[in-house]
Amino acid sequence: MKTVLNEQQLAITIKRLAHQVLENHGKLETTVFIGLQPRGIFVSDQVVDEIRRLVPSTKLNYGKLDITFYRDDVRKEIHIANRTDIPFTIENKNVVLIDDVLYTGRTIRAALDALLDFGRPAKVELCVLIDRRFSRQLPIQADYVGKSIDSIISQKVKVFWKARDGRQEVVLLEES
Repeated sequence: MKTVLNEQQLAITIKRLAHQVLENHGKLETTVFIGLQPRGIFVSDQVVDEIRRLVPSTKLNYGKLDITFYRDDVRKEIHIANRTDIPFTIENKNVVLIDDVLYTGRTIRAALDALLDFGRPAKVELCVLIDRRFSRQLPIQADYVGKSIDSIISQKVKVFWKARDGRQEVVLLEES
């Protein structure tokens, strides 16, 4: 096991991602944030909380999207759906999708398909905590990246969150 981001580095990375999004979006009236269920919501909660802290007088539209039934790469497992909660329109909005790890790109492709059920956004951007750069199966690239790592197929990136795991860090594991 190799630590990619410790708790302090993870906190700094989340603050940096929030600042980068704000830098590009200035006025947030036309921007919506959507965390991807299940694991992306841990990072999206923290990024959105940081943006709220930086611009407390601004109303943010923040939703959570379940892409379980839009996936094309998990056919044989029983799907357990998470909750989708998008209580606003994304029609003609700038959507910032937030996820924890960008790997093959299939999760993001599924998210793009699922988003169309809620309207046609003006623009979609991707914010990820970890980008496994050389593992893509689809031509998908993040606009905001916490940390890019090089890994091989036998390795797994695991993100631990205090709310769920009692610790906050990102590690690289060797799968056996």
